[in-house]
Amino acid sequence: MKGLAVVFAVFLLATLSMALGRRGPAPASAITFRDVTPRAGVHFVHNNGAFGKKFLPETLGPGVAFIDYDNDGWPDIFLVNGTDWPGHAQKHTTAKLYHNNHDGTFTDVTHKAGLDVEIYGLGVAVGDYDNDGFDDLFVTALGQSRLFHNNGNGTFTDVTQKAGLSGPRELSTSAAWIDFDRDGRLDLVVGNYVQWTPETDLYCTLDGKNKSYCTPESYKGTSARLWHNRGDGTFEDVTQKAGLGDPTSKTMGIVIFDYDNDGWPDLLFSNDTQPNKLYRNNGNGTFSEKGVIAGIAFSEDGVARAGMGVDAADYDHSGYPSVMITNFSNQMLSLYHNEGKGLFVDEAPQSAVGRATLLTLGFGCFFFDYDLDGWPDIFIANGHIDPEIQKVQANVKYAMPPHLFRNLGKGKFEEVTGLMGRAFNAPRVGRGAAYADINNDGRLDLLLSTNGGSAYLFRNEAQPGAANRSVRLKLIGTRSNRDGIGAVARVTVGGDTQTQMLRSGSSYLSASELILTFGLAQHDKADSIELRWPSGQIDHLANVAAGQTVTLTEGKGQTSAQPYAK
Repeated sequence: MKGLAVVFAVFLLATLSMALGRRGPAPASAITFRDVTPRAGVHFVHNNGAFGKKFLPETLGPGVAFIDYDNDGWPDIFLVNGTDWPGHAQKHTTAKLYHNNHDGTFTDVTHKAGLDVEIYGLGVAVGDYDNDGFDDLFVTALGQSRLFHNNGNGTFTDVTQKAGLSGPRELSTSAAWIDFDRDGRLDLVVGNYVQWTPETDLYCTLDGKNKSYCTPESYKGTSARLWHNRGDGTFEDVTQKAGLGDPTSKTMGIVIFDYDNDGWPDLLFSNDTQPNKLYRNNGNGTFSEKGVIAGIAFSEDGVARAGMGVDAADYDHSGYPSVMITNFSNQMLSLYHNEGKGLFVDEAPQSAVGRATLLTLGFGCFFFDYDLDGWPDIFIANGHIDPEIQKVQANVKYAMPPHLFRNLGKGKFEEVTGLMGRAFNAPRVGRGAAYADINNDGRLDLLLSTNGGSAYLFRNEAQPGAANRSVRLKLIGTRSNRDGIGAVARVTVGGDTQTQMLRSGSSYLSASELILTFGLAQHDKADSIELRWPSGQIDHLANVAAGQTVTLTEGKGQTSAQPYAK
């Protein structure tokens, strides 16, 4: 009888494990995010230029990015910055580039790299637009956005005018690299917010006495821009020709994803007080807007919400990418589940995610597998836009803790923010957010910016013996773009398949590393990997061991592998 009891107990535990989606043994409390910012040598304070006039752009930035600019296999950090307003200059502030020293510390190399340029920067996109093997930087701004070419020797050159990108002076927000015509060269999509200048700034008030930051409803919208890469170092504006010229848009976030799995990358713009726009790629250089038909334009009650950040992922292993969009306080997160027939259904109102995000104002957001159990989790950076908000809404704060939701499988999430450590859970005025494995241990770390404040670097730490396993994929395109942006990987482990697209952009004003990380739970290998490149080339691998970063070259399969650092 005792033996039967043991067998039954083992069976019960196994059944429970399967019911929870084959999760690894590590509970949420076994992982914490440690604030390593001071120790890492990242000393940065965002300058939004505020001097009392409450100009609209002051509330927006800044973005953050991970970029391995010197190709040493260790992600470096780029932090966007603003400037003082003309006539009110008090300090010289620029973006910052921090080199990863491979020992947990970073060195400020901004001046050496030629990036100490004063612009009112907001967002950043990372991609190798000329396929020379070195990732370049596009920085969005109020006024003239800038393209910085990576020279391959640790320096960058401003090639904005040479590339044909000079001229438009807009309030540009998020940007992303996309090979929309699959010609092997990265094109550029740039989101624009509203038509605003200091001269056209309007007076708004929350309490009837003092000026407050105006909502975007006070200003006219403006179209996003799509720049086609000619292949000679220059770009042409194909916005109208491609069907993206909607002057009513007020874009804050951009995500590139193939929502209908037809092999052509589609575009989703999260818009602030305007309907979100979903542009289906027709495969002939044009796009068709499908937001309303797809059910992604409005809330359940038909309201255009204040869309901020955006990301997409196959969070339930359905094979189709679903979408999340962060919204204003009192609106909750949008969690649009992809039904697989060109239709999305917002699952947030019936979920823990919706309830937890009702009062917070989210900006940067992304799906990432922080506990490496094979199920994409959710991170959201929160913070309000008006320091005086609590005077008119007592239950809404200016500084807010972030959200971290653990994916329980079967479309369920639980909030675990409070388990990640006191520093992680501290209230901040969060904006941009990105992830990367900063110390090559196979776990994903976090970078977070705050408006008018510091940047924060959080290292993902697991208790000894509690860590799940992972495998990471670094892509090198040959017929496709060099970074492999737009490639879709399907990794099968223990009979279950995860799907990820390598993408530029998403989150809010920010760029995460251009490497795919797949959590394997306690499995010691991935049974199979299928990689579908933008060119249509399909490469296969089998029995890929955990604990390494595998380099896949288009048409050649695995060309190298690097074990994780100890």
